[in-house]
Amino acid sequence: MLRQFLRNTTSKQISLDLYISINCRRSFKSSTTTTTSTISNTPSLLLPMDPKGTILFTTVGRPSYGFDIFSIKLPFNSQHIIEHRLTDATSINFNAQFVNSKDQTIIFISERSGAPRIYLTGPASTKTEQLPSIPNSLFHDRPIIKNDKLYFISAHKQPDQPFKSWSALYSSDLKGSKFIRLTPHGEVDYSPSVSHTGKFIAVASYGSRPWGGEFHEINTDIVVFQESDPNKRIIVCERGGWPTWSGDSTIYFHRQADDGWWSIFRVDFSENLEFSGFPKAPIRVTPPGVHCFTPAAFHDGKGLAVATRRKSKNYRHIEIFDLESRLFHSVTESLNPNYHHYNPFVSIDSDFLGYHRFRGESAQGELIAPHLDPVISPIKELRMLRVNGSFPSFSPNGDLIALNPDFESHNGGVKIIKSDGSKRWTLVKDRICFYNSWSPTEKHIIYTSVGPIFESVKKTVQIARISFSPSNLIDGHEEIHCDVKILTKEETGNNAFPSCSPDGKFLVFRSGRSGHKNLYILDAVNGELNGGIRQLTEGPWIDTMPSWSPNGDLIAFSSNRHNPDNVDAFSIYVIKPDGSDLKRINVAGSDADRERINHVCFSGDGEWLLFTANLGGVTAEPVSWPNHFQPYGDLYLMRLDGSGLRRLTWNGYENGTPAWHSGIELDLGKLSLSVGVGDRLTGQFDEPLWISCDIE
Repeated sequence: MLRQFLRNTTSKQISLDLYISINCRRSFKSSTTTTTSTISNTPSLLLPMDPKGTILFTTVGRPSYGFDIFSIKLPFNSQHIIEHRLTDATSINFNAQFVNSKDQTIIFISERSGAPRIYLTGPASTKTEQLPSIPNSLFHDRPIIKNDKLYFISAHKQPDQPFKSWSALYSSDLKGSKFIRLTPHGEVDYSPSVSHTGKFIAVASYGSRPWGGEFHEINTDIVVFQESDPNKRIIVCERGGWPTWSGDSTIYFHRQADDGWWSIFRVDFSENLEFSGFPKAPIRVTPPGVHCFTPAAFHDGKGLAVATRRKSKNYRHIEIFDLESRLFHSVTESLNPNYHHYNPFVSIDSDFLGYHRFRGESAQGELIAPHLDPVISPIKELRMLRVNGSFPSFSPNGDLIALNPDFESHNGGVKIIKSDGSKRWTLVKDRICFYNSWSPTEKHIIYTSVGPIFESVKKTVQIARISFSPSNLIDGHEEIHCDVKILTKEETGNNAFPSCSPDGKFLVFRSGRSGHKNLYILDAVNGELNGGIRQLTEGPWIDTMPSWSPNGDLIAFSSNRHNPDNVDAFSIYVIKPDGSDLKRINVAGSDADRERINHVCFSGDGEWLLFTANLGGVTAEPVSWPNHFQPYGDLYLMRLDGSGLRRLTWNGYENGTPAWHSGIELDLGKLSLSVGVGDRLTGQFDEPLWISCDIE
């Protein structure tokens, strides 16, 4: 949805390293001239203190996932399949592999600690332990244990330039005494697979190229190397992802075929395993007419487990493709017809098949997504919380949070939650509202946009002032009476994204009333009819998502004014409220025209900007994740002068709509995470919108 939203409205490294190769260029524009100056991104001797406070943000789809890992015994009776849950029915658990042929011990990724970590669990979840991981890594993926070695993807090492993924393959012993990077520095690897003997490793590799901007099928190649010599890498096939070994001489992988269907392909090696004559043209294995993703090869060479998406079907399911008969055998559709199933894996002896899915009612575990979910922050004094909603906004003293639960009329509106997540109230219901701004001077005033979120400049969307009595926020009430005052004229079209001035007297917002989406300033109490309005920016481009600085001297916003023809690239601009001193803060240096930056807001001291961006490329293969729209959804912050760029999130999700409260009184140790406090999980998240079954 956020992709559509932009289109229509438009690290400590983690160790706090800087993009030292970036020179942030700022464009100073007036109505007649453009001036450019260069700001060094090298730290000065006297730096502002590290940012502090609490950051809220939303993650598209993530609060609904409720993933657990399941297995079935093979061969299976299609009339009587018994499914076993292997994980805790509480956390988000995914991307597993069986460890041995003796039992159903698995190694997998879980987010139970606030970041994707590597875990090991035995049959029936009798014992689960967290395996050693790179201490300063907040992203791990695709773990494998082979010959007492652990292999996994980590995204902790900052690359040499923006628009390049941080993902790389590492190995260690099971004690984690030493971590070895197997991906050459400067290159990017995803989705590792280890051959049957452990002699060879295959990855989907992006090589040393900067990310090209694609987010459907990313342009990786299948690369093979021996662990004993990881720098001698052979591209065995161009264009492919998610490799899986059959023995030591055959690799299967997925890619989108020329006819549009995602299919499984195969590439073979000679018996002596000499890597000569590569890259090769692969052999297509699965037929057109069905999408096939994320293959897992049976080690006896007789079949493939694949996730499929078929015509007239709304869900991704696991099927077994028999390589001899070339027939599909359905596995999960009869078990759970209305759940998505992802990323199958098979045991070494082909006795068990596994996958992850929404845990469902039968799991008898945690089926509540809490209002607030702690996420590990790479900066010690900066707390981070995922909110179960969008466009959060803090009350002046930080004890309450306003948010939008959904962008559908039947579940839309404005809600308020306590900042410890313990209680929620409804202010506005059954109306589409988005982008909230709490008055900095009044605890009972919230501004929002009322109307459809994904519409043209002429569609009626209005700025509203919501007033209520805080005394009504008591445990016995669910819905709170409020007054909604419309501040903009209906005939002015699409008005949205209000941000209140520090004194509470004015709103800056985006309006399409001129035929272009520019910024305006409005009387926050009386609106444009009685209080007046003035235009702040003007031009045939998109200026959107403004944010007023805490001391009132600046307004930050996203805009494509540097290249109005490109509606997919936005940069940060700042402007004074009187319309003077317009400046572009160029984050990505010479690649600035590729920036996709939005959702900008200020720190409490006005020294830092928080925003979402596409600077880190793609962290994992998008097709293997649900609900993946665009890889611009990682959070970053930087100083107001363009220096000190830091990445805050690493994952396969789309994160956005952040808010920042600088108060130290927000104690995360008091968060209400007890059972029953939050929204009930449904598992009804979307497949990626770009996966279509309507192919001729």
